[in-house]
Amino acid sequence: MRSEVLQFVRFATFRRMFNAAKVWASYNVARISKRPVHWGKPIAVSIEPTTACNLGCPECPSGLKKFSRPTGNLKGDLNKKIIDQLLPELQYVTFYFQGEPFINPDFLEMVEYASSKKIYTATSTNAHFITDDVARKTVESGLNRLIISIDGVTQDVYQQYRVHGKLDKVIAGTKNILKWKKELNSNWPNVVFQFLVAKPNEHQIQGVIELGKELGVDDVWFKTVQVYDYENGNPLIPTQEKYSRYKKLASGKYVLKNKMINQCWRMWQSCVFTWDGGVVPCCFDKDGTHRFGDISDQNFSQIWKGEGYKNFRRAVLRGRDQIEICKNCSEGAKVWT
Repeated sequence: MRSEVLQFVRFATFRRMFNAAKVWASYNVARISKRPVHWGKPIAVSIEPTTACNLGCPECPSGLKKFSRPTGNLKGDLNKKIIDQLLPELQYVTFYFQGEPFINPDFLEMVEYASSKKIYTATSTNAHFITDDVARKTVESGLNRLIISIDGVTQDVYQQYRVHGKLDKVIAGTKNILKWKKELNSNWPNVVFQFLVAKPNEHQIQGVIELGKELGVDDVWFKTVQVYDYENGNPLIPTQEKYSRYKKLASGKYVLKNKMINQCWRMWQSCVFTWDGGVVPCCFDKDGTHRFGDISDQNFSQIWKGEGYKNFRRAVLRGRDQIEICKNCSEGAKVWT
């Protein structure tokens, strides 16, 4: 993890640090004044390689094939356009929103392009497509962080959330990456096991820590699960409150543990690009309900400073509880434990 922090700091140019300072200052002015003031460009963005996925996870619109927006793959020229328009301020790109990134055949070329611009890159994967050859190319791409979803240490538990998934493929993909890091004498990517804690798998928390040590991954992270219908309880909500985003009231109803405060750092420091060029506010807008523009035929600065974005930021400052995508948001909550 220390080497990962050093790499991120190494990419922190004066221009990027100055932009981050402007964003932070304008966010605090906006938070206090309740006006959508914004003085900088995004520090970090998420770029969606694809909406396609091979799994059928129960709380994921991609896996359930319940998107109202079309399925498709990001094209390489559009990826370059996004990155070029946000340079030189952009410091961090997460190549993930919905879908499984490695399904896009051009995915690693996109990572390589961002890496060539000294941008810190990360992605999240179910690891089913990381063959030996793909693992080598992944290490060579310059990817800085690879988050591998592994929600169980036995097949029967793993598949309860990762429907249609094969645990042996996840482990094989992990081994391939670690092998090529060693073969190429590379510190990258930093390999993280992500364990989404839910009721069916919470008894295997210690087991995934031990598996991570056995394989040699760099870290194991525990993430709280988001569920859509939580008010009356949900079979995925873990019994250990430490690992839950929700708490049970005396009435038997469930509520979010975090307070619904009228501010959101995401709206100032980042945004999300869908595979077809749409600009949406954050990862909670999975269906792209709030599409502020399209970078395919618009300049990003016009979108970022436009009336649509400005009005949305104003709405956040005045009442997040009135915005549908904010009602199950983790802003202010501890997502990673």
